[in-house]
Amino acid sequence: MGFLSGITRRINETKQAAMEPGLGAKALATGFGITFKHYLQQQVKARPTETIQYPEERREQFPRTRWRHVLTRYENGLEKCIGCSLCAGACPARCIYVQAAENSDDQRYSPGERYAVKYEINMIRCIFCGFCQDACPTGAIVLRKDFELADYHRDDFLYTKEMLLEPASILGLIPLEAIGTVDRSEAH
Repeated sequence: MGFLSGITRRINETKQAAMEPGLGAKALATGFGITFKHYLQQQVKARPTETIQYPEERREQFPRTRWRHVLTRYENGLEKCIGCSLCAGACPARCIYVQAAENSDDQRYSPGERYAVKYEINMIRCIFCGFCQDACPTGAIVLRKDFELADYHRDDFLYTKEMLLEPASILGLIPLEAIGTVDRSEAH
């Protein structure tokens, strides 16, 4: 009974303090005073602020910034993801889905036995903690500094493997022997 009576007494004291005349005016005056102080500091340039013209200029990000997920590749063009689903297991938001399949000799997507047929990240649920990056044994999933992730439709926030996979190096897919060279001295 003593615990509840203490809570009731505090509630009644709070109600009486809120009904005290002039309390709202005092709070407003304090707020306006702080705002006016900051305005004067800006006018006198006592504490100048730096304005960044965003699309043209970008502020340097911190070294440990984690934003957009990227599935990386090896230099030869093979995917690093082996479909082990450790990233999905480590994700506290449960926003990663991985479906694995077996590699074959004629269709090889990764150097391991398996590869990710389907790799999806629901970016609405993602909290950008980086646990997926830490859990990946091959370093396939990394979080890069690209922070422009806004979109207009909920369906567009479901990132598929094709959206996450970094483009393959052209030299990794086509052997240099097949490209050949052009001797320009004979052309003239």
